[in-house]
Amino acid sequence: MEGKTTDVYFTRTIKILKERGKLDTHVVAEITSGGLPEGWPWAVLCGVEEVAKLMEGRQVDVYSMPEGTIFRPKDYRGFRVPVMFIEGPYGQFCVYETPLLGMLCQASGVSTKAARVKKAAGDCIVVAFGIRRMHPALCPMIDRASYIGGLDAVSSLKGAETIGMKPVGTMPHALIIVLGSQVEAWKAFDELMPPDVPRVALVDTYY
Repeated sequence: MEGKTTDVYFTRTIKILKERGKLDTHVVAEITSGGLPEGWPWAVLCGVEEVAKLMEGRQVDVYSMPEGTIFRPKDYRGFRVPVMFIEGPYGQFCVYETPLLGMLCQASGVSTKAARVKKAAGDCIVVAFGIRRMHPALCPMIDRASYIGGLDAVSSLKGAETIGMKPVGTMPHALIIVLGSQVEAWKAFDELMPPDVPRVALVDTYY
């Protein structure tokens, strides 16, 4: 790994520390949350597995809250609560700070929002259908984070594969439009889909 998805000031930092003989300075880095949207009191930590893979082969020790932990960003005294520590020579992980934070922040944001949606839904089943609004490369992360946050199922093939489940869905408007009739689409779906696929009829194409 070259760390090219990092901010340029980290590569400049590496150059300066190397020239000054400080690149292998032993440090302890704390990963914290500065705050949550709309004053939310808690969040769901996600992205830990990706960070673990990022740090593979680095001469550092990583200590983290478990994936899926519900945490408060600050303690009762107002101090930030670390969700992760990284200990070791600074040069071993300097350039990885940017992607590391991105992995934790985005995945935790998705899992936290998913948890709030599921909490509001109560006993209702909630399925993650959000990948069509995001870059497809993010699909596995989004679905995995949604599931960790508490949603019952995910819609994408790759996302479901990532979490070891079957994908769940209804039917697209395109099927109804191409067949020319909602009723025809419903009948065809029921006739041709396996018995274990739930029969959920899309009713808002023409009515």
